[in-house]
Amino acid sequence: MPEGTTQPKPSKPAPDAGHIPITEEMDSAKWTLPPVMPVVIVLLVLAAIIGVLAYVMRTKPGASGAITGVYAAELPDKSSTMVLLDVHVTNIGDKPLWVREIKAQLQSDRGEWTDDAASPQDFARYFQAFPSLSAHQSPPLKPETKIAPGGEAEGMVLVSFPVSKDGFDQRKSLTVTLENYDRQPLVIAEKK
Repeated sequence: MPEGTTQPKPSKPAPDAGHIPITEEMDSAKWTLPPVMPVVIVLLVLAAIIGVLAYVMRTKPGASGAITGVYAAELPDKSSTMVLLDVHVTNIGDKPLWVREIKAQLQSDRGEWTDDAASPQDFARYFQAFPSLSAHQSPPLKPETKIAPGGEAEGMVLVSFPVSKDGFDQRKSLTVTLENYDRQPLVIAEKK
């Protein structure tokens, strides 16, 4: 070979499918990890989007309500008290509100009790047994009541608790819960 000439480098043979060199891909972390700042920015943007969606899609109240009257009558043996509650409900949602079930809960120093509302078919019998409650009767608030958007419903709910009237009068709290078909239950607390 003449001086000043260099010998050509032998060319690498093209890899075949069974022998692909991966040394360039796996030789350092520099080639396998993305830069830190773009990853942090993407995570912050993603967190902001999730936060906005959680705020927008949060559960909104579908209804509001109030207990407008509480009337109690004690059983003759003083072991239980029948309670007549006047309840007012307003549908503030965009969809009709269907009342599935009505319950009342009493909390006192002696414990906590829950009772399902009496069937409206039994009201006449209860009012005959407790004339002091019949003076406050109004149309009942029934299960399967449909309240249109922006509409209101008012009615009485009749329940019984295993406490004396004195125990009932010294209650800590009294709530009415309206279970709905497609919304969160509406819990209406008595305001003292």
